[in-house]
Amino acid sequence: MPDRRRFLQTATCAALLGPAGAARALSVKQAMLSRAIPASGEQIPVIGLGTADTFNAPPDDAAAMAPLAQVLDTFMKEGGFLIDTAPSYGQAEAVVGALLARHGGLRQQVFLATKIGTTGRESAMEQVRQSQKRLRSDKLDLIQVHNLIDTRNQLALLRELKQQGVTRYVGITHYTDYAHDELTQLVESEKPDFLQINLSVGARSAEKRLLPACQANGVAVLINRPFQDGALFRQVKGRALPALAAEIGCTSWAQLFLKFIIGHPAVTAVIPATSKPANMADNVLAGFGRQPDAAMRERIAALLA
Repeated sequence: MPDRRRFLQTATCAALLGPAGAARALSVKQAMLSRAIPASGEQIPVIGLGTADTFNAPPDDAAAMAPLAQVLDTFMKEGGFLIDTAPSYGQAEAVVGALLARHGGLRQQVFLATKIGTTGRESAMEQVRQSQKRLRSDKLDLIQVHNLIDTRNQLALLRELKQQGVTRYVGITHYTDYAHDELTQLVESEKPDFLQINLSVGARSAEKRLLPACQANGVAVLINRPFQDGALFRQVKGRALPALAAEIGCTSWAQLFLKFIIGHPAVTAVIPATSKPANMADNVLAGFGRQPDAAMRERIAALLA
């Protein structure tokens, strides 16, 4: 599937960029760093697209949708195809579905992840049905139990849906440090295909036990809140980019923060959210070139100590 996606992405880019863009499109897709999903070996690029807050727009408002379409186009042109959303993100699912429907083949080019965040089987099934409707796709790539709500019961349901072909992978999510102990226990006992959790240069708690548990149990890791909801940018406001950034090809603080995350061997992909095309173009560059080793990650962390 990833090879097919890369071929379709290349063809789409060539059509958009013209004959002169075809060679560049192919080289970009080959250069984008990807990591394997342990459960299957399928490769996904290390930069994904989150949609919390940023994609909560009226799907029928052309002015509101225009920059989001540019964000998605920029993301996919540079080789990204993992999109993460949720029913609790307002209109985000409907926006993603509408954007992917602009061109008939776009759904086949993306890895579409959403969530269920409710108690009880029937309520969860209704969320799944609504997600399918909003995303305009009967089959989803990943459904995650959101924020540890009725986790074991909902994981059992998701495994049924996986057997039925409704989803290809199942996962669990949270976004705060206090959940890490429970998540570690679930990773070890339930062994979901995916875990989505927070990690950043300023919030490294997941590195203690949770990420090693994912490595030991073959669980793919998606990282949310890579910029701590903008707190990291406020912390470095007015500061020049350090010289060490050039050592790993970073030209912005955003790239440095994202590469710090990608540099951890347990991380499969990071999913920064943005509604600004320029920010998307900047973020995606973190998926290219040299990535930091353990020593470089500590040097980056020391900048904000």
